Amino acid sequence: MAALHGLIEASLERELTNRFELSVVEYTVLDALSRQHGWHMRMQQLARAAALSPSATTRLVNRLESRRLLTRVLCDDDRRGIYTELTPIGRDLFEQAQPVHDDVLRQALADARHIPELADLVDHLRGGGI
Repeated sequence: MAALHGLIEASLERELTNRFELSVVEYTVLDALSRQHGWHMRMQQLARAAALSPSATTRLVNRLESRRLLTRVLCDDDRRGIYTELTPIGRDLFEQAQPVHDDVLRQALADARHIPELADLVDHLRGGGI
């Protein structure tokens, strides 16, 4: 599983970075935010979605905010709560990157199918609809 994950992540990292200047974790954040009604999440939810610590999430959000891909908004009913939401620029970038991400993922799985140590795992994943 770790070998397949590494192969997929390396392929995605290379293509997303080269074409969109996005890391896999940055793409994951944009993806998570794009799935929210109103395109926003609390910082804690975002940390869980990206599998990051709170401090790493803050640093990542700072980077994405400086690129104008997302913004932070105070929660109306709880002034201690902070939402993170996509900007129009962030939404546009995600929509451009998503088909490339999906194509690279499909290709990485197809390539892994030809590696004897990974073939059974790929077949199992594909049997589950992946």
